[in-house]
Amino acid sequence: MGFKVGIVGLPNVGKSTLFNALTRTAAAQAANFPFCTIEPNVGEVAVPDARLDKLAQIAGSRQIIPTRMTFVDIAGLVKGASKGEGLGNQFLANIREVDAIAHVLRCFEDDDVTHVAGAVDPVADAETIETELMIADMESIERRLQNISRKVRGGDKEAVAQERLLKLALGALEDGRPARSVAVDAEDARAWRMLQLLTAKPVLYVCNVDEGAAATGNAFSERVRDMAEKDGAASVVISAAIEEEISQLPDDEAQVFLEEMGLHEAGLDRLINAGYRLLKLETYFTVGPKEARAWTIPIGTLAPQAAGVIHGDFERGFIRAETISYGDFVGLGGEQAAKEAGKMRVEGKTYRVQDGDVLHFLFNA
Repeated sequence: MGFKVGIVGLPNVGKSTLFNALTRTAAAQAANFPFCTIEPNVGEVAVPDARLDKLAQIAGSRQIIPTRMTFVDIAGLVKGASKGEGLGNQFLANIREVDAIAHVLRCFEDDDVTHVAGAVDPVADAETIETELMIADMESIERRLQNISRKVRGGDKEAVAQERLLKLALGALEDGRPARSVAVDAEDARAWRMLQLLTAKPVLYVCNVDEGAAATGNAFSERVRDMAEKDGAASVVISAAIEEEISQLPDDEAQVFLEEMGLHEAGLDRLINAGYRLLKLETYFTVGPKEARAWTIPIGTLAPQAAGVIHGDFERGFIRAETISYGDFVGLGGEQAAKEAGKMRVEGKTYRVQDGDVLHFLFNA
């Protein structure tokens, strides 16, 4: 299981440049005019994880298969999008399909790159998009409440439950708060997700800075960080220009370039790590002579559901999971050594998979 992140923002903030760099493609046209991205470009990238390489080395795996992350480069938004301005309707439809929003904010000055609002103000830019999404959500909720009113009067339990959640969201939006600020009970979590509210999606603010500020950030990115902390969101500093340069270099040269810029890792790694934390994800591994493979699951996933990520039959016929922690697998030198040292555990249906677990599932076909 990977996850899908929509790259959004006002025109000319560096969305397509970042998309091109992260996916190592030139599929998205990066041009200095609004709406150069009309259809959403989709790119998949491998999630880098040094643990997977280490496991494969120890096990002598012939193939390494990392988990995947999908980026969707969505058309630039402008004020009035909720009313259909610019490419607003298309933007709103595309954003409903992603798991999280990577909101790219321009945090650099450049006279050669026009700003749609005439001045660089990342906090104001963030507020513009948030306002449009909130307006769109309110209009959507009001339509849905009208559509289910007859069923609610008739006592339909599903409609009554939906009305309760919709009114919770509407109350927050009318108070000027996004839907993600609403605390939802565990038993309502699935129904809440099914509402597909735009402002319920987790947000990661991506501060696109100039090359000189890539390592430390700048005054613009600090303001964004403060805003994110206040709103319970996340932020990460990236220079799209640097990422674009790195994407054209061999891995060894890219590492040297990063070190010269005072960076410890590429922006892709920082973005993925921030995304994992934002979506509360973790990774487990399956390892053998044929392949070493990484699998992404939500934190707290039980063993049968983790098995189901590989194949539905694994979940339906789940018997048990043989489990070795990553530390024990590496520290002891592989599966057999871990078994002999008593470090392989047998876990049942109530086991919550831990990040880094090396798992082997037994199931009835």
